[in-house]
Amino acid sequence: MNLVEIKNLNFSYPTKANTLKNISFNVKKGKFTCIVGENGSGKSTLIKCILGLNKDYTGEIIRQCKMGYLPQKSEIQAHFPATIEEVVFSGTIANNLKSIFYRKEDKENANEVMKKLGIYDIRKKSFADLSGGQQQRVLIARSLCTTKDLIVLDEPTNGLDPSIANQIYMLLDSLKKSEELTILMVSHDIERALKYADNVVELSNGEITFNGTTQEYELKN
Repeated sequence: MNLVEIKNLNFSYPTKANTLKNISFNVKKGKFTCIVGENGSGKSTLIKCILGLNKDYTGEIIRQCKMGYLPQKSEIQAHFPATIEEVVFSGTIANNLKSIFYRKEDKENANEVMKKLGIYDIRKKSFADLSGGQQQRVLIARSLCTTKDLIVLDEPTNGLDPSIANQIYMLLDSLKKSEELTILMVSHDIERALKYADNVVELSNGEITFNGTTQEYELKN
């Protein structure tokens, strides 16, 4: 089953022509798909189209599920004055737009997610006081409170030490297997992408140069 289908997607920013050109691929349920490519190849722009943040595209994007989103670290306020618990709970807001209060079931779900990700015991700590790896773990938990179907991550290991980056990949792989979570990730880290991802979509100058399994990608290269 495809959770997202992208068909002949084209997108341009006002100051640039043909940022994305004739993009077509599917995000399959239960799979870990990595979008790879050089800086400026259109990876983050593509993600924002899929999420609906970039709207003026041509072609078709069919979304079959709710999506959780973890943007690039540079877009996140690292010194956000909130506790871990408050950040994670905020991921449930989209599930209950009619009330300013968190529902009991949402709190219970958020607590379970924090336990699974190993941050429940420190939930009262300030988000700003955490290491980069801990902050990413909290933000993944927040995404999981929005949906258990598909989470979209844009360079989640950028700027992290290699050992911490590996822990994030291992965590995502574990969630994919234990929760049947579908993952769509932009990554510059080809080595880890090939180790943990099921499928690879490679972009160059706004066009797909490869779309297939990690095994096929390794044979190609």
